[in-house]
Amino acid sequence: MKKIISGKVREVYDLEDGRMVIVTTDRISAFDVILPTMITDKGKVLNALSNFWFSMTSDIVKNHLISSDLKDMPKEFQGAEYEGRTILVKKLKMIPYEVIVRGYMFGSMYEAYKKGEPFLGHKFEKEYKQAEKLDAPIVTPSTKATEGHDVNVTLDYMKKELGDELGGKIENSALAVYKKCYDHAYKNGIIIADTKFEFGVDENGELILADEVLTPDSSRFWDAEKYQIGTSPASYDKQFVRDWLTAHNLAGDAHIKELPADVVTKTAEIYQECRRKIVG
Repeated sequence: MKKIISGKVREVYDLEDGRMVIVTTDRISAFDVILPTMITDKGKVLNALSNFWFSMTSDIVKNHLISSDLKDMPKEFQGAEYEGRTILVKKLKMIPYEVIVRGYMFGSMYEAYKKGEPFLGHKFEKEYKQAEKLDAPIVTPSTKATEGHDVNVTLDYMKKELGDELGGKIENSALAVYKKCYDHAYKNGIIIADTKFEFGVDENGELILADEVLTPDSSRFWDAEKYQIGTSPASYDKQFVRDWLTAHNLAGDAHIKELPADVVTKTAEIYQECRRKIVG
């Protein structure tokens, strides 16, 4: 067994038998900086949400999850500190794209729209306001950069690189997963404005959903009760931390010492509320 990834949030271990162990920590990053203060049980929330969505969408596309039960893990991962944040997964050949599904006119897409420009191959004929729901969700991939920022590309570019068959499967699977999960979240008071998926293929060439799914770290979750078209809606994610950093001129500062206790507590509460609404 060897550690192969120590990411912003996750630690990934290769068991070298076709399986991996992923541990989701309580780390939080903002403005590309891993902050020094942990957010209580954040990793457990992310893990619970991903596992919930994996189960709900397994009829649409297979996923990499083998087990979330500690007794199925190697003995090194059976301690109490790993409970609720550790999964055993199938090792895959990962597809080098993040697949972003956007359901609302927001962010960089809205900036392009205001200028009258197409957004990654998508043109919008009707008039939209900020944060307005699109007539239909769209897929906009990005290349996964090993260094620096990912690069947004068109869907046609991804299909050309991967082949129409695989590219089409990825597009259809991403849209179907988004739509099913969107409906569930909406009924429970959360709007999934956009999200990113990652896919891999197994030894048989079958498409598999992997990494994390529909968490506040990989998605834009809005409070449905407070949602208003034409505004920047309140969100269930680390925006509270970003806002505090910005207000104190610490955005992107790699030398920040710690987050205040009240910021940690409020952020933890936001993540837990998201979990309660979606998972129950």
